[in-house]
Amino acid sequence: MVQSERNGRACWVLVGGRQRLGRALAEDLARDHDLVLTSSGSWDGESWVEELAETARIRTLQWDAGSPDLVSRMMADLDTLQAQGWVISGVVLAAGTFPESPLGTWTPEALETTWRLNLSFPFLCAQALAPRLTEGACLQLLLDTSLHHPWLKRLPYSAAKAGLAALVPGLAQLLAPRVRVVGHALGTLLPAEGSDPAFLASRTLLQRIGEPADLCRAVRYAADSPFLTGEILTLDGGRRWVDR
Repeated sequence: MVQSERNGRACWVLVGGRQRLGRALAEDLARDHDLVLTSSGSWDGESWVEELAETARIRTLQWDAGSPDLVSRMMADLDTLQAQGWVISGVVLAAGTFPESPLGTWTPEALETTWRLNLSFPFLCAQALAPRLTEGACLQLLLDTSLHHPWLKRLPYSAAKAGLAALVPGLAQLLAPRVRVVGHALGTLLPAEGSDPAFLASRTLLQRIGEPADLCRAVRYAADSPFLTGEILTLDGGRRWVDR
């Protein structure tokens, strides 16, 4: 793993590092990484970040996918980090939403909202961050097991993730050999509100849903595998092999 210049700790950017899986990744990685965490919302009142900062160097940024100034804001923030000596050796693009939008409810506005955060925003983040990554860095994208079986009540979301999947091998080719790119097609790790965890578990070969720790292990594996690039690793407990 490429190391930063501070106490031998690698410095990673975690886009979408404030809630749910993003927060779980941040709390795990902060054990041995310095982190730049982004969120669309304010970081005020997030006391858990202050706790992480007791043992790791933490910087929080506000990158709002809906802001007309998003690109200029990202570039200015990255310029500041570079000037302050942050050497970025890893990125995880974790931001996204999981809206239910069955056929018959689609509108141009709703589709644009879904695709902006789940597709356009990761594309823009990857474009801004890629030139700033040090040689040997790994850029990782969180996708969805809907790549294998689209969610019929969430087809716009599934389409966005399918589009994002094309970014993995494409970026891997564009950035090689300096930077590696890996995707993660995730099954259920944190059930959505109102879902039935027992039913979701029954739809996997392993008869359980995942945990954030499963993702943390996969992210660390990808970062520590210097011969791995352009691939999408599926982490769904074998859900795609269960008869529907």
